[in-house]
Order: sequence, then structure tokens, then C-alpha cells
Amino acid sequence: MTLSRILTEAIGRRLVTAIPFSWLAVFFLAPFLIVFGISLSKSRFGVPPYEPLISNGAIAAQVDNYLFLLNDSLYLNALLNSLQIALTASAICLLIGYPLALGIARAPERWRSPLLLAVILPFWTSFLIRVYAWMGLLKSDGAINGILLTLGLTDQPVQLLQTSFAVHLGIVYSYLPFMVLPLFATLDRQDYSLLEAASDLGARPWRVFLTITLPLSMPGAVAGFLLVFIPAVGEFVIPELLGDSRTLMIGKVLWTEFFNNRDWPLASALAVAILALIVAPLAWLEHLRLKRNAARR
Repeated sequence: MTLSRILTEAIGRRLVTAIPFSWLAVFFLAPFLIVFGISLSKSRFGVPPYEPLISNGAIAAQVDNYLFLLNDSLYLNALLNSLQIALTASAICLLIGYPLALGIARAPERWRSPLLLAVILPFWTSFLIRVYAWMGLLKSDGAINGILLTLGLTDQPVQLLQTSFAVHLGIVYSYLPFMVLPLFATLDRQDYSLLEAASDLGARPWRVFLTITLPLSMPGAVAGFLLVFIPAVGEFVIPELLGDSRTLMIGKVLWTEFFNNRDWPLASALAVAILALIVAPLAWLEHLRLKRNAARR
């Protein structure tokens, strides 16, 4: 191999990795640093609604916004409520999405594409329109209450809208495809000879599932869980339209601080704190996974 070819391949590899890293630096790291800088400033009336970090050559950074978050129970309660709703909705998505993904992966080849299309078909409609459609279905004179009254299952409309149930329903409906798709990709790549070998050795179907299918599909389950959980924590539209004051989530608090109170430094501090609370455990789990894999070698 000539020296020029070695250099060309090395430059090519660096270029391939440089493109996604550049994308992350421009569209994630840079905005995050801007938000973090705003979180260290003070609120003021004006444009922009925060004081500059550097004034008259001196750095005016302070952590009062983070201390305020620790001393006010509103933000802690909203965060805990968001985590609880996101965890519950993600678990429901897993319980529904796993058999759905398994059924698609085990379906005949000619049916897989139509079934996957049915899963992603709701994405062809606006997210906001789909949430508004659930408002029409869940309201007191909506279709669901109409069916219940017609069947005689209730003698008066059931309160479905503006409840925690409606928020969970909206999140599960909206984010279920994010659970199904990575699960399907993992299940579809499984080696069916392992399943056949287990069956030939006398293992019952449920034992084959618990000892082979389920463990091998865990990467897809974890990926799907995170794809549902992370956006659900900061969800704003669904709890705003389908929930009430008892389903206050951190996304609504952020909206209020940014646009109603115009306290950008406090809102930025809240956004940074949420990101840290979500990323830190994930980074720790990834560290444990890499450490465990290294110990096995």
C-alpha cells in the first residue's frame, strides 16, 4: 500500500467522523453553551431580557438561578411529576410495543412493509392535529362518551379530558412508533437458528422467549424506552391540551418562565438542570455497560 493511499484513507476516515461531530457542535453544543451562559446571568426588562455576562471588562456570572430552583418546591414537583408520567408512559409503550414489534418481525415477508407503514402512518399527520383529535374524542360530548352512553355502560359523561389518564394516553399514542421501530429492527436481526435449536432441544415457546428472544432484544428495548422517555419528560403540548393543573409538567413551567414571566436566566437554568439530570444517569449507565463488557473480555 502506497503512502498516498494510506494518507487518503486516513483523511477519509477523519472526514467521515468530522461531519457528524461538526453537526453536533453547531446544532447542539453551541446552543447549549448559549443557554448555559444565559442561566448564569440576571433577568432584566429589555431586549434581550437578561444582563450580559461580561460588563465593563468584568465577568458578572452568578449561580443564583440554580439556588432558586433548589429552594422552590414548584420546580421540583413539576420535575418529579414529569419523570413519573414519562416513566409510566414509556413502560406502557414497552408493554404495547414489544408484542407489536414481535408480531411484525415474525410476520410473513410480504406483510412486514404494510404493517410498518401502518405504524408510522400517523407521522404523516401534524402532531398538533392528532392531539386536537384526541380532545374531540375525550370530551364530555365526544365519541367515546357517546359510545359509553349508547351501550348503557354509564348514565352520564365520564370525565376523560383534562385528566392524568388523558395525558398518558396522548403520550403513549404519540410516541409508540419510537418504541416499535427500534424493537422491530432488533427482533428482525435475530438469528432464527437459535430459536430452532432451543425448540429442538425441548424448550417450550415461553422458555425460548425468556431465554433467547427477550435477552437478545434488550438493546432495542432500551433504545425504544429512551426514545420515548426523553422527549416525554419535556412534553408541553400534550399536558397543555389534554391535562389540567394537576398534571403540571416541566415543559409547561419552561414555557411560563420564557414567554409569560420573561425570566430567561431562570428558564435557562431549569433547562440546563433538566438536561444534567437526564444525561448524568445515562452516562453513568453507559459507563457501567462498557466496564462490564471490558471485564468479560
